[in-house]
Amino acid sequence: MSANSPVDDAAANDTDTDGRDQSDAGASADDSTDLLEVDGVVKQFGGLVAVDGVSFGVEEASITGLIGPNGAGKSTLFDCITGVYEPDGGAVRLDGEPIHGRSPTEIARRGVGRTFQTPKTFRGMTVRENMAFAAERQTGERALGALFRPGTVGEEEADVQARVDETLEFLELDHLADDYAGGLSGGQRKLLELGRVLMLDPEIIMLDEPIAGVNPSLTDELLARLRELNDRGRTILFIEHDMDVVMENCDRVVVMHNGQTLASGPPSIVRDDERVVEAYLGGYD
Repeated sequence: MSANSPVDDAAANDTDTDGRDQSDAGASADDSTDLLEVDGVVKQFGGLVAVDGVSFGVEEASITGLIGPNGAGKSTLFDCITGVYEPDGGAVRLDGEPIHGRSPTEIARRGVGRTFQTPKTFRGMTVRENMAFAAERQTGERALGALFRPGTVGEEEADVQARVDETLEFLELDHLADDYAGGLSGGQRKLLELGRVLMLDPEIIMLDEPIAGVNPSLTDELLARLRELNDRGRTILFIEHDMDVVMENCDRVVVMHNGQTLASGPPSIVRDDERVVEAYLGGYD
């Protein structure tokens, strides 16, 4: 991963008729265009198969939307990708390298940043402190490093604070830097969680319903920030139920239904797929 600013550049098909995107299902480490590959992932809980052989690819520097009815397995799939759950079958690859079976910390360090439906922030810490806490592998976090390398610690802390300030300004949260996170609105907490992810400088940003429960003005702000990140080369995969948001902002859409990949492709094609309309969209136009 790059050591540059978290808001700097991170990196300079159609729907198949049988319900499975064959180019994605057959993704391999040789496909240089797919940054993230989900290949036949299965996750079971007792007799319940929550994710049943899901396959798709997320192209580098793209925005991909993951949609489907409640209970389709979307969040469980996110958990499999990010190490919360270990898949019972299949593979997940980032840059062609397997990441399934690793811990969430290892996967995050490898380059996968993830937000949750309910933002996970430290309410008793300020916005600035929340952001700085997300920066990883600081020498000062280790007792020997703080004792024997004070110069390095000071330089790293100054660098972290500079990155915090830049990221808060990018997210337009800089005016709230010294406020406690517990006093933020739901939309502001989602922006803060996105900022914490950016402090990890991830290769791919995964967002679980980023605008759910967010007021319209902050929704527009969050989407504008995502589009700007994508313009700078960031790869984004997000779960969303608002079809207008998905159709207007995504390069590609993946549809899950009953734990399986129902369809994937450009929004214009997925929107008009009769199986998708029947299963989920309900006549979206």
